[in-house]
Amino acid sequence: MKPLGWAIVGPGRIAHRFAAALAGLPATALVGVHGRDEQRALAFARQWARPGGPAARVAPDLATLLAQPDVDAVYIATPHSLHGSAVHACLLAGKPVLCEKPLVPSLAQAQALVALAQERQVFLMEAMWTRFLPVYDQVGDWLREQAIGPLHGLQSSFCFATPFDATSRLFDPALAGGALLDIGIYNLSMTRWVLQQALGECPPLQGLHAQGRLAPTGVDQRVAATLDFGQGLVSQFVCGFDGTADNGLRIFGERGHIEVPQQFWQATQALLHRDGEAPLSVEAPLAINGFEGEITEAMRCIRAGAVQSPLMPHRETLATMGWLDRLRQAVGVRYPGA
Repeated sequence: MKPLGWAIVGPGRIAHRFAAALAGLPATALVGVHGRDEQRALAFARQWARPGGPAARVAPDLATLLAQPDVDAVYIATPHSLHGSAVHACLLAGKPVLCEKPLVPSLAQAQALVALAQERQVFLMEAMWTRFLPVYDQVGDWLREQAIGPLHGLQSSFCFATPFDATSRLFDPALAGGALLDIGIYNLSMTRWVLQQALGECPPLQGLHAQGRLAPTGVDQRVAATLDFGQGLVSQFVCGFDGTADNGLRIFGERGHIEVPQQFWQATQALLHRDGEAPLSVEAPLAINGFEGEITEAMRCIRAGAVQSPLMPHRETLATMGWLDRLRQAVGVRYPGA
């Protein structure tokens, strides 16, 4: 099989993880890199050159990168506020896109890009890598089998402490900073995934209650929220940059609960607790570093000529972004592009 040539836009920290997964997969090649800092882009390309092979070409601008005939797909890992323009350019150039979450900072922007992808018939997928981790295959089986009985609710946390820095992408409103967009999106996306596995679909949101603490720059530093789906079914979560939490995911049912005990977004362990039984623990190691699942799915779709992935379809990106818009409004976040 001819290697699928990938280009990377935004060769920063998260792109290194993508490149490491790419290097461990068959029938792939890193052929192009573009970044705002040319020297960093050159260093990135040299670091991820395959032994005995050439380094990826470093393009001075996005248009040059997209003109390369060997670029079959583009991975975008720039700050959130820059995603939209890069995705738009890729779609117009006919280049399939895997874009880091969040796809863009607002529902309106996401709707425009999804419409363009469908109009141009070019593949577009938000890189929600957690959904492709092996451990969630087991969690999905338990939910579909109703191993814990009818679903009652969920709780999750994603918090870490980092010093405030107004220029950091986490806190800068011009870069679409804030806890919800950066980490709360995992709580929300996996809430939708759990409900879909247990119920066949995610029920409409009946109500939403959120409280937050804003950073001095006006972005959300911490948010705690309850999502109400009716008939007593709720999802509660907290995300934040100003403290720590257990960072687990717990799913409650009538006859037990499922626990992903720590760092649920990159988990390798899940536990099934059923009334009157000893807990069942399942380990599912990562094949490389966890990014391989989303890359493999994107390549499968691209080679099949698909416009979206059935495992991370456009409607999921739009639905989650709609929740994010509502949550940011509820806690008073305002910044350009939101």
